[in-house]
Amino acid sequence: MNTYAKLTASVLALAVAAPVYAQGALVGVEDLDDRIDDIQETVSDDMDEAEDSARFGFNQYQQGWSGSFSLGITATSGNTDTADLSLGGRLRYGNGPWNHTLGVAAEVAEDNGVRNKEEAFLTYDVNRYFNDRFYMFGLGSVRYDNFGTNEWDAFLGVGPGVRIINTPNNAWRIQAGPGVRYLKDQLGDDTTEVAGIVSSRYYQKFTDTVFLTADTDVLFSETDTVATNEFGVNFKVTDVLATRVSLRTEYTDTPLPGFEEMDHAVGLSLVYGF
Repeated sequence: MNTYAKLTASVLALAVAAPVYAQGALVGVEDLDDRIDDIQETVSDDMDEAEDSARFGFNQYQQGWSGSFSLGITATSGNTDTADLSLGGRLRYGNGPWNHTLGVAAEVAEDNGVRNKEEAFLTYDVNRYFNDRFYMFGLGSVRYDNFGTNEWDAFLGVGPGVRIINTPNNAWRIQAGPGVRYLKDQLGDDTTEVAGIVSSRYYQKFTDTVFLTADTDVLFSETDTVATNEFGVNFKVTDVLATRVSLRTEYTDTPLPGFEEMDHAVGLSLVYGF
């Protein structure tokens, strides 16, 4: 996927060079080029994450530190005043059989001066591998959503994990464990209770150009049960063409009045580079 970005970036760099730059800004070509870059980067990240080598083999990160961070700002004024600020990052550290991952993401958006999105996530995941099949995990997560059923949702848990299938073309691992969950809903009511989490990660490679992934997480406690599943089919059609189709579903069994139990998000990505 990096080939697409590099090749297309080179073409776009020539296309918007002065004096064409001024014309491009006037007719919207510059904005379109920026959007193309954003889309290609997003698709590349989705593809790389879906076919992450951590899904098979010994599931260990490279030794030492690695990671990535991003920051995005979008604003419009005139007929419509909007503002969108997003940031995200992932920091990894591998030390022998130990793998550490720290992830953070946040997004704030306004439309004509009215705040319509305010979300933040923070996760810490540590795994200790005993061999290529068995491991123990520790997971801590905090989620803030000013427009969701729960304003705050935090979880801390530990448990075992096992690889049921472990080949380069077919991998499936599950993990589960008890924990403690803290919830605060939009009405201001909060509670701390015993909870548990069950996760499944499945990967199937059909050919060198086609593979699918299915990631499922179920977090449950006395207050409610939240289940998320993301199913994706990825096609690397040629050296210059790639497609990803995904469906993400989130289910909450006891939403507050006015909120739906189920949320769906369908994604279709197509990238062509030359």
